[in-house]
Amino acid sequence: MTGFWRGLIYSSVAGVSTALGAIPFLLFNKTASQRLIDAFLGFAAGVMLAASAFSLVLPSIESGGIVRFVIGFILGGVLVDVMDKVLPHEHFTKGHEGFDAKRLKTIWLFIIAITIHNLPEGMAVGVGGFTPHALTIAIAIGLQNIPEGAAVAASLMSANYRKKSIFSITLFTGLVEAFGGLVGVLLISIARSLLPYLLALAAGAMVFVISDEVIPETHLKGEERLTTYWLLVGFSLMTMLDVLLG
Repeated sequence: MTGFWRGLIYSSVAGVSTALGAIPFLLFNKTASQRLIDAFLGFAAGVMLAASAFSLVLPSIESGGIVRFVIGFILGGVLVDVMDKVLPHEHFTKGHEGFDAKRLKTIWLFIIAITIHNLPEGMAVGVGGFTPHALTIAIAIGLQNIPEGAAVAASLMSANYRKKSIFSITLFTGLVEAFGGLVGVLLISIARSLLPYLLALAAGAMVFVISDEVIPETHLKGEERLTTYWLLVGFSLMTMLDVLLG
C-alpha cells in the first residue's frame, strides 16, 4: 500500500473511532459526571502528547533536521491560534471564543470547536502515512478519539440533545479527520520535501491544542489532579505502544 492510501485510509478509520466513544452513552442512556469527562480528556491529551513527541517530532528531526522542525512546529501552533481567534466556536465549559456570531446556533459553534481540534490530528495521520510510524500514529489518534468522542457525547447528552443528533454530531467531528488526512497526503504527494515541515506542523498544532484548549478545559471544575494522573496514564500507554510497534 502506498503512503497516499495509508494516510487516507488510516485517517478515515481513526476519525470513525470517535463515534465508538458515544455508543455506551447512547445504549445505556446515562449521563457522565464532570470527573469522568475530565478523565477522558486527560487520557486523550496524554496519548496526543506521546504521539506528537515520538511519532511526529522525532521523525521530523530525523528527516529534515532541527531547523525545519522548529519552523514547522511553530507554524503549527500559529495556524491553530489563528483559526481559534478567527472562527467562532463554543466550549461547553470555557464558553464562546472567536468573533461574535449570533446567527449561528450553539451546537454549530461547538462543532467548529471540535473541528479546530481534529483537523491537525487528521493531518498528522495523513502525513504519517509516508513514514514508518504510520500505524503507530493512526493507533494513537484512533485511541485518543474514543475518550474524546465519549466526552463529546456526554457533553451533548447533558445539554439534552437527542440520541440521533448526538451520534451524528460525534461521528461528523471524527470524520473531519479524514479531510485533514486528505489535505496531508495531497501536500506530500505534491512536494515530498514538505514531509519534515508537515510532521512538525501537525505536532505543533496538537501540542498547542493540548495546552491552550484541552488542559485548561479540564482544570475549570476542580479536577486538575485527576486529569493530570489520567494524562500520565495516556502518555505511558502510548509510549509503550510506540515501543512495541517499533
